[in-house]
Amino acid sequence: MGVKDELGRFGEKVAADFLGSIGYSIIERNWRCRSGEIDIVAREGDALVVVEVKTRSGRGYGTPAESVTYTKARRLRGLAAQWARGHEGGFARIRIDVIAIERDPRGGTTLRHLPGVI
Repeated sequence: MGVKDELGRFGEKVAADFLGSIGYSIIERNWRCRSGEIDIVAREGDALVVVEVKTRSGRGYGTPAESVTYTKARRLRGLAAQWARGHEGGFARIRIDVIAIERDPRGGTTLRHLPGVI
């Protein structure tokens, strides 16, 4: 597994653990279909929450949150709708969150949760 893949897996685990600690129920991780992938599918109350996790080890290419482009946001909206059509759950609404994680060279981690940013 490459360094980038390891960093991504690390970030997704940190994000899932964080969401669980604040009361979200994790339904699924790394859901894939032909259109793409959802990092985390969760429930918060009556909301289906699709979570995009972005992890970076430096700011050479900007912050993790800045890497969620308009195109990526549009794709996530479509993926959220597609996931909801294929699953029952009684969700009253769908929300897309971003979790931005930065890991510094000394091993420190900063997590920023952006609920409903997309």
